[in-house]
Amino acid sequence: MSVLSLAIPSKGRLKEKSEAFLMEQGFEVRQIGGERGYQAEITGLGEVDMRLLSAREIAQGIIDGTIHAGVTGEDLLHDLAPTGPEDFHVAERLGFGGADVIVAVPQAWIDVDTMSDLEAAGAAFRKAHHRRLRVATKYMRLTRRFFAAKSVGEYRLVESAGATEAAPATGAADVIVDITSTGATLKANGLKIVSDGIILKSEAVLAVSANASWSPAALKSLSLLRGAAKIEKLLTLKNLNSHS
Repeated sequence: MSVLSLAIPSKGRLKEKSEAFLMEQGFEVRQIGGERGYQAEITGLGEVDMRLLSAREIAQGIIDGTIHAGVTGEDLLHDLAPTGPEDFHVAERLGFGGADVIVAVPQAWIDVDTMSDLEAAGAAFRKAHHRRLRVATKYMRLTRRFFAAKSVGEYRLVESAGATEAAPATGAADVIVDITSTGATLKANGLKIVSDGIILKSEAVLAVSANASWSPAALKSLSLLRGAAKIEKLLTLKNLNSHS
């Protein structure tokens, strides 16, 4: 890619906040094709391939290397990256879109307050019911990594396609891993957060791909973005080493 490929969310509060973040630096984003358009123009950064995509598409593109940089959720980056943080660089945390990725269990489980308790409960559950605890989540990789780090193995993942917090009440799962900002929805669904079950404190970030092909023009445009100067130097060094 010869020019910088830059993406921000295509709708809602994340789009508005992302545009405001860029405008603060003197870079105005103008959507092309009306409100339903997915292309845009940005002034002040030179020639840029400006895209409007979902936060998940942006995170996946940064990890794959098909997008140089973009604004997306830190939770999505960590979950979609096969090798974790090696696939991307966080240039700046932006102070909006905040939510925690957490482990939650039914409030009625009075003996389960820690991840260690959850492992013990899983062993007892398997002995009594001849199956593992089901953990519903959209965060498959994050959950596996966290549970392994906490030495929890008595579970199986159930990929959530809808409202994850409703899974225990409907019988679709026993435990959930989901995002929350206030905890109100969890409480309304009879759930509590495990005391050491905060997997990630996430927010919107300006992230840069470690896997994209970086041209001098793309690096020059990147260097103008707030928070990206240090990363631009790292990428320049990486490019020089790869061609030596």
